[in-house]
Amino acid sequence: MAELTPVGDVSWSLRSGSLEVCMARTPAEVEAAQALRYSVFYRERAARPSQEMEAAERDWDAFDDVADHLLVIDNARGRGSRGVVGTYRLIRRDAAARMGRFYSADEYDIGKLVDYPGEILELGRSCVHADYRNGYTMNLLWRGITAYVFENEIEVMFGCASLPGCDPDELALPLSYLWHYSLAPPALRPRALPHRFVDMRRMPVEKIDQRAAMTVMPPLIKGYLRLGGMIGDGAVVDYQFNTTDVCVIVKTEMVTEKYIRHYERSERRPVLVHPRP
Repeated sequence: MAELTPVGDVSWSLRSGSLEVCMARTPAEVEAAQALRYSVFYRERAARPSQEMEAAERDWDAFDDVADHLLVIDNARGRGSRGVVGTYRLIRRDAAARMGRFYSADEYDIGKLVDYPGEILELGRSCVHADYRNGYTMNLLWRGITAYVFENEIEVMFGCASLPGCDPDELALPLSYLWHYSLAPPALRPRALPHRFVDMRRMPVEKIDQRAAMTVMPPLIKGYLRLGGMIGDGAVVDYQFNTTDVCVIVKTEMVTEKYIRHYERSERRPVLVHPRP
């Protein structure tokens, strides 16, 4: 397996076949990630772009300027920005300080996370091109996140994850399951801001079919849960993105341990390449 150790700069990459996971290092690569986000969020999922975004066919906000952007590139499609097929936006504490807040603070009171003594990381804007939506691409993305966690000594990750649609009653089963079975402990638990708070307890616990709940759970949230992810209190309806959001928290010790074990068993092992060409 590729050895997950700090590599000291953003020029590392992990490769498997034609796929490569790496950090964006040029404006063109960041713009390619934004274009992919636009295609997925606005064309596929019917989010509502601003006029500027629609004209540029890119999804962006001010946080993009301070974030690190993790990319999956298919070199068979083209090198660098031409081959971007997956992305994750990563915001560390010092980056959020330059903005004055984390992105999630628009929806949640994350004061307990901000007060956490170790390094924290906000995950967001995750998307993958439709042709690459499979377990292997997501595993490669998470392999990159694991390398980033080691490199930056991250202890806790968090961020908003979305369920499709803006009607919480239609999402009663997954929302109720998350609240009853995955609620974060009080010491770390974010809570939706009062003016945006939607009660997730839409079904009593005895009415929940756990298998059915996991069947309808979005793959990203399901992946977080498999890594020991925990959920904040309260959902938030995001009308711009046509989603209902929950706040997810993951202790990175769970990620590194589980993913190292997984890739030790894997027959297809990405190779750590340093430096990135």
